[in-house]
Amino acid sequence: MSDIEVNGVRLQYTDTGDGNESIVFSHGLLMSGDMYARQIAHFSNRYRCIAYDHRGQAGSGVSQNGYDMDTLADDAAGLIHALDIAPCHFVGLSMGGFVGMRLAINQPELLRSLILLDTNADAEPTESALKYKLLNFIARWFGLRIVAGQVMPILFGKTFMTDNARTVERADWRRHIASHNRKGITRSVKGVIERKGIYDQLDKITRPTLVAVGNEDVATPLATGQRIADAIGGADFRIIKNAGHSATVEQPDAVNDIIEQFLRELK
Repeated sequence: MSDIEVNGVRLQYTDTGDGNESIVFSHGLLMSGDMYARQIAHFSNRYRCIAYDHRGQAGSGVSQNGYDMDTLADDAAGLIHALDIAPCHFVGLSMGGFVGMRLAINQPELLRSLILLDTNADAEPTESALKYKLLNFIARWFGLRIVAGQVMPILFGKTFMTDNARTVERADWRRHIASHNRKGITRSVKGVIERKGIYDQLDKITRPTLVAVGNEDVATPLATGQRIADAIGGADFRIIKNAGHSATVEQPDAVNDIIEQFLRELK
């Protein structure tokens, strides 16, 4: 693990592998760069792989403010500049996808390609926003351990949640979710809930783009991903079978295969 100061905050990141091109991995809410462990293991023999934690989450610093999606995109841009890895391939899952889309719209020169996993280009729907606000209030005042059980079925699909062979893995991720700093994570959740939609700007994305969604994702259903792909000229859309909202963890080999094919076709 390494630390770097960008955009007024300390970001923790891993820097693995070597190659002429780099891949930056941006994680989902309540998670960390650890959710890309299997992707990094797969691609680091040919690419320089950077996985970082968003401000306020996992190993990165907790700032007083700056949790809106535009600031988080500036954080990612600062990291890319500081490590001198532009143009890079940017992989963003859920919240990481919010960041990736904003980078592709506003700072396209930083990207070689954009890979969007289980993400959304719209504002948070009112119904789910109210639910998440309540969970966020409970987490802030009573701890993440209390709400971890309720968010697991949102973050992971039915196949992963019911597989007896993955009981230990589920327990590890539940502990991981509960381990976040209370202030940092509740500010991060607030930033996600209050984000502005950017769907009407997706036609500005000109970098080669892959959109993939797990067919068991209850947070961002297949239609949500298809809608994003349709709005981005030439984007490729893929379905990840037996995966929910955290596809890189649930079906890592399938995700690796999809990304592998996409990157190969860019050559």
